[in-house]
Amino acid sequence: MSLPTLISPFEADPPSAKRLLKSIAWAAVGAAIVLVTIVLPAEFGVDPTKIGGALGLTAMNAPKRTLVAEDVVGGNDNYTEGAIPGPGQPIPLPNPAVVQVKSADASVKTFFVRLEVDQKTEIKVLLDKAQVILYSWKVEGGDVYSDFHGHEPNSGQAFVRYEEQQSGRAGRGSLVAPFAGEHGWYWLNLADNPVTITLEVRGYYRDTVDYGILE
Repeated sequence: MSLPTLISPFEADPPSAKRLLKSIAWAAVGAAIVLVTIVLPAEFGVDPTKIGGALGLTAMNAPKRTLVAEDVVGGNDNYTEGAIPGPGQPIPLPNPAVVQVKSADASVKTFFVRLEVDQKTEIKVLLDKAQVILYSWKVEGGDVYSDFHGHEPNSGQAFVRYEEQQSGRAGRGSLVAPFAGEHGWYWLNLADNPVTITLEVRGYYRDTVDYGILE
């Protein structure tokens, strides 16, 4: 018994020349659409239909951007410029001073000051430029006037003010020194009785100065 002969559908019903030309035409149209909407935007950055941009394909061929940032800690006109690298690579720090690796722990110091009525005092920390401190102070017994400020060396009596309280009992925060010099607090007792001020400073300062009771 012989097996039946299998006949291909194309042999049984061969496509006409018209059908072949129509299939070829549709294939050409599809290839053209892929070329214009996918290949050209991704490979060459050419996007006549704007579809490649909407799909994010033109970014694959975009030139590297440039990062320009001001040195904010120094307060000067120094700039850092460089091309942003590809994904997975770190960008250059616009201000390297924001990270300072130290070999020792931060210093910590606590001050206790007693002020009689109308007495005043001043305590400073000596900081290099861009060094950081954390601070907190509180008063027991009444309100005080406080002035948190800094003096730049060789500037005479000029100073910059970070915070002023006309009347208060506490303060806390941090400081990144805008310049090398003395940075600290002036207090005046406003109460009708003695007050005690407790100040804690921690950070990478060079030294501290307690001016005691001021005349």
